[in-house]
Amino acid sequence: MAGVGLSACSPALLAQNDNYHGRKYKAPPPSAHIEVTVLKDFNGKPISDAHVIFHPTEGERDKGALELKTNEDGKAIIDVIPIGDTVTLQVIANGYQTYGQSYKIDKAEMTMEVRMKRPGGQYSIYKNSGSNSNSGSGSGSGGSSNSSSNPAPPASGDKSSGSSGQPNASQPPPQPK
Repeated sequence: MAGVGLSACSPALLAQNDNYHGRKYKAPPPSAHIEVTVLKDFNGKPISDAHVIFHPTEGERDKGALELKTNEDGKAIIDVIPIGDTVTLQVIANGYQTYGQSYKIDKAEMTMEVRMKRPGGQYSIYKNSGSNSNSGSGSGSGGSSNSSSNPAPPASGDKSSGSSGQPNASQPPPQPK
């Protein structure tokens, strides 16, 4: 009886040995090992807990975003981005300027070093209200405040172009109650 049962199962066993998967099988593309090191620009020490965001694109198609955090050595490692993709790397860390750069993933092993800078001074179109001189600001010709280079009119009354933000001399200062 055991011999009959084995001979009946043998055609089924032979069918399982074929390399037929039932669907078309497509192997995933080879991926790159990418290591990003985030350092302070002014002293070269690592920044931990910085957000490292990868935006991979294939041609014109955005493939989503992958976010990691750096470890205590300032490193973030990812192994899932396919070779041949272009990735936009964005790094965000508290107290530093945001970094962004695009890279072509063309090798199986890639290392990237990002040096984070402290925030710079903010730019303003308005004059410094703490000085009484016009040196270095304005049109340079000593003209009136109504020139086209002055983007905003004064907030109140007729003030001269050299005003320092002080109240108008014709108005008395407010009295305490």
